Amino acid sequence: MDFRELRFARALQFTVQEINNSSDLLPGITLGYHIYDSCASVPMAIKVALQLANGLDLVFNNTDSCVKSAAVPALVGDSASTPAVTISRLLGPLGIPQVSHYATCACLSDKRQHPTFFRTIPSDHHQAAALARMVKHFGWTWIGAVCSDSDYGNNGMASFLKAAEQEGICVEYSEAYYRTQPHSKLKRVADVIRKSSARVIVAFVAAGDMRFLLEELSQQPPSPIQWIGSEAWVTDPQMLRFNLCVGAVGVGIPRSVIPGFRNFLLDLSPEQALKFPLLTEFWESSFSCSLKRQTGSSTGMPACDGTEDLQALQNPYTDTSQLRVTKMVYKATYAIAHALHGIICKEKQCDKNIKVEPRQVLDQLKRVNFTKNNYSVSFDINGDPVATYELVNWQVQGDGSVDFVTVGQYDASKPKGQEFSLSKSIIWYDGSEKVPVSVCSASCPPGTRKAVKKGRPICCYDCINCADGEVSNETDSLGCHKCLPEYWPNNEKDKCLPKPVEFLSWDEILGIILAAFSIAGSLAALSITLVFYKNRASPIVRANNSELSFLLLFSLTLCFLCSLTFIGRPTEWSCMLRHTAFGITFVLCISCVLGKTIVVLMAFKATLPGSNVMKWFGPPQQRLSVFGFTFVQVIICVLWIKIAPPFPYNNMQHYKEKIILECSLGSAIGFWVVLGYIGLLAFLCFVLAFLARKLPDNFNEAKFITFSMLIFCAVWITFIPAYVSSPGKFTVAVEIFAILASSFGLILCIFAPKCFIIVFRPEQNTKKHLMAKVPTKAL
Repeated sequence: MDFRELRFARALQFTVQEINNSSDLLPGITLGYHIYDSCASVPMAIKVALQLANGLDLVFNNTDSCVKSAAVPALVGDSASTPAVTISRLLGPLGIPQVSHYATCACLSDKRQHPTFFRTIPSDHHQAAALARMVKHFGWTWIGAVCSDSDYGNNGMASFLKAAEQEGICVEYSEAYYRTQPHSKLKRVADVIRKSSARVIVAFVAAGDMRFLLEELSQQPPSPIQWIGSEAWVTDPQMLRFNLCVGAVGVGIPRSVIPGFRNFLLDLSPEQALKFPLLTEFWESSFSCSLKRQTGSSTGMPACDGTEDLQALQNPYTDTSQLRVTKMVYKATYAIAHALHGIICKEKQCDKNIKVEPRQVLDQLKRVNFTKNNYSVSFDINGDPVATYELVNWQVQGDGSVDFVTVGQYDASKPKGQEFSLSKSIIWYDGSEKVPVSVCSASCPPGTRKAVKKGRPICCYDCINCADGEVSNETDSLGCHKCLPEYWPNNEKDKCLPKPVEFLSWDEILGIILAAFSIAGSLAALSITLVFYKNRASPIVRANNSELSFLLLFSLTLCFLCSLTFIGRPTEWSCMLRHTAFGITFVLCISCVLGKTIVVLMAFKATLPGSNVMKWFGPPQQRLSVFGFTFVQVIICVLWIKIAPPFPYNNMQHYKEKIILECSLGSAIGFWVVLGYIGLLAFLCFVLAFLARKLPDNFNEAKFITFSMLIFCAVWITFIPAYVSSPGKFTVAVEIFAILASSFGLILCIFAPKCFIIVFRPEQNTKKHLMAKVPTKAL
């Protein structure tokens, strides 16, 4: 016997008695009732429905004063959804209203199939949404699902799976079982649960089916599981004996109080129990004795002696601390009473002789709206009440027992997103308040994206790092997005940061070293100029056009200093200045060297008999040649700046993670023409100096010019591939190095030997020594 269901039946008796004693509701009218036991069985439900439809007098309690009719005017029940569906389909065409206190199947809201069905308990549509929202709230994306293989379980699970899919929850398995199915089916369901990787199971199961399942699991307990239960079993006191479910969380009908109901339940004597077969069975089951005067040989139980005490019993019948569904019976009975009141009563006067037809009760039930003991009762167009649930948690008490603790609320009438609220901490299956984890794959942190595993649900995925230049700033991001061109991801790839701008700056070591060499070179040129000026009358200074020597030293000073324009943040003016200054100063320098080389050749040609070649290349011609060569370069630079000048440019192609701030050439042709013109003059100078290398002077300047041009050409030939292949700021560094190296080569090869003689060998600084013949030697 299910003592809890017996309590529901007794609640109907209590409510009818309370209504009959009321002076406000159906005054002067006495309600009667018939109570049938459907045994949660469809065949029995069909039998009962036929009896009710035909008015057969097969009842456990009959009131002689009841007006006989062909059919009952209204029905309370059934508890289970499947029998309730069966009864509704039989009584619906006859217009007999049915008000269920516990049938929650969403299918019963379909008025086309169940036009006369009402209920005081919310539809599973809301329960499924509440369970899905709860699973989502606690971050569980990988769960198992078990349901009763009945209308209640299958329809409820279908609603839950649909809601879970909308919430992004993946279900590893969904199994169904009914208690009358073979044990092999039950064992298979239990094995699926044991082998599952999901640590959370949603059980949309009737209490009787859940009892069988937990008994099977208890034989070989699985790893700890967090159970999420539907109201059918999660608030059933008889389930508390299963330790497997400690920490379970579920939705239940709100707990309530019915004044006087406990006293009514306990006010039962053996004589009263003998009048009703159900109560007789309850008494004998509870006290293990027989109410018959003789000891029944068939049962083997002793006779009851009258000392049995109902108050000492500890079972669901006497437990009124968790009146949830019992309250639904109370509401259902009152709803029918109010419908009857609307038919036979006007104000406080009721007509006992009015014959009540079921369809009249049906019409009145649609308009029922009242409040009893602070609980409102009404039905929507589907015959459903407003959906409100308590969130119930199975918690271990101080004495070691397990009890239901209300930890929150779910109110479907509130705006979306505000239905679910927690009021207390939940104690989970491991005894802690830390929410257990049940995911197929751990959350992907920012900086990664989810990649679904082939052939697996969407909750099973790999976390793939964002590609270069992409970020994701959310957990479980489905994709990464590219940073803007001026930005680059940080190391975690969860945010875009401005790219560092790179250029050859004054405060870095490379820039400082190059600037130091540049300044040192210019100071060396100025120092040599000072030495030459002090000794400008000496033969070695006057030997080869001292005017060109001073101009050469001046141009070398500019060459050293122009390299400084390559250091620092490029601007529009610095970009134009660095290339044009470099081109013009170097042409000026090479023009001076070329002039000196021609002077050497002409000087030795002039010593031949009858030669007057020097008059064609005297100082005016030398100055004119230098000016002419330089002027050509000036024209080239002016055209370059006029047509396509160099400009600052953010180079974001060479490096992905940083910006190279450089001077774009503007016109590559202009740059290479400038460089090519310098190379042409240098090559011409080298050829002439090479031809004059064997002239028989003790101090033949052509040899030193040849060496300087060798260095110059070697530097600038190697500069081309180095310049093209050097990345970023090193391109600028290569260009500066080429300028400094070639400048130092010129100053060391041409002027260092003369300075050495002037300072350390003054005895050789004579015209006689310089004009002395020396043997010819090959270089």
